[in-house]
Amino acid sequence: MQLTEIIIKRIQKEGPISFRDFMEMSLYYPELGYYTSASIHDKIGKNGDYYTSSSLTPIFGALIGRQLEQMDNILNKDKFTIVEYGAGPGLLCRDILNYLKTNEKLYEKLNYCIIEKSPAMCERAKSHLTEKVEWVNSIYDIPELIGCVLSNELADNFSVHRVVMQDELMEVFVDYKNGFIELLKPALKELTDYLTELKVELPKGFCTEINLQATEWIKEISGVLKKGYVMTIDYGFPSYELYSEYRRNGTLTCYNKHRINNYPYRDIGKQDITSHVNFSALYLWGLKHGLEGCGYTNQANFLLALGFKDYLKKTMKLENGGYNFKKEIFLTQMLLADMGSKFKVLIQQKEMPKQELLGLKTR
Repeated sequence: MQLTEIIIKRIQKEGPISFRDFMEMSLYYPELGYYTSASIHDKIGKNGDYYTSSSLTPIFGALIGRQLEQMDNILNKDKFTIVEYGAGPGLLCRDILNYLKTNEKLYEKLNYCIIEKSPAMCERAKSHLTEKVEWVNSIYDIPELIGCVLSNELADNFSVHRVVMQDELMEVFVDYKNGFIELLKPALKELTDYLTELKVELPKGFCTEINLQATEWIKEISGVLKKGYVMTIDYGFPSYELYSEYRRNGTLTCYNKHRINNYPYRDIGKQDITSHVNFSALYLWGLKHGLEGCGYTNQANFLLALGFKDYLKKTMKLENGGYNFKKEIFLTQMLLADMGSKFKVLIQQKEMPKQELLGLKTR
């Protein structure tokens, strides 16, 4: 049975479902969702639906490795654990480990844990990540977590509630009447409480997304991390930008073959559905549960502070003594200009001294 049919049958049986539930089924329904189907292999890169920074070059992972190296130096413990959420095919993990191999002392005590929902992606990653890596189902499976919890392009794919401010806050539900249609119901108290916590007052007619899964996620991390850091890399904004007037239609976006559209009800299970991350919410809920903010910057500043230009020049030298100028220009454009301004980096810490991190020097 096609995923569209399964969703329709659920609506016919239960009545209208929240957009959050529709998005969850579209992305994560077993074997048929966008991120759980076997064809997920083909969705990253030039012939897929989107790029990730780690799919473009190993330099991205190497520079994150440099930041992790400093974090380990500050921790100065006999064990260092990296937990990567949503590792996908394992490209970022591979590049981080290749960089950290040059630090024998750190590499020997290193433990790298991956939490990944997609069975197909896990199998692909396991085929080339043959040492130092452990796959776990939950962060609760990791005892005495000391180190860094890392995610790159994870929270933007958490399923979100869509809301519209009318005389009161209303939530978008999905029904089916010869096609998918949207209707509004009064929003749950937890959705209105979310905006209240952030001190956000939406004007009438404003539509946006509320990512309760992201706040629950950061709460879980805060509860398990004993000592160390949380590094979140994603596209998004703080509240004052996310809820500005020119985003009154929200940020929900679909990606299909590198093309953007606003039609989540077509190509169900075959296109990515995302929304921008609210970094103010991650910061606030982290603070409420024991995570202190280290700093917030964009990806361009983060990579430049970690030595992107020097590292790029070294890697662009060709075996015959030449230099790959074309690739240097391409990577600079993608990682610093395009993705560099779009993607943000938030680092939080727990039970750590106040010490400036290398990647945050030009925040």
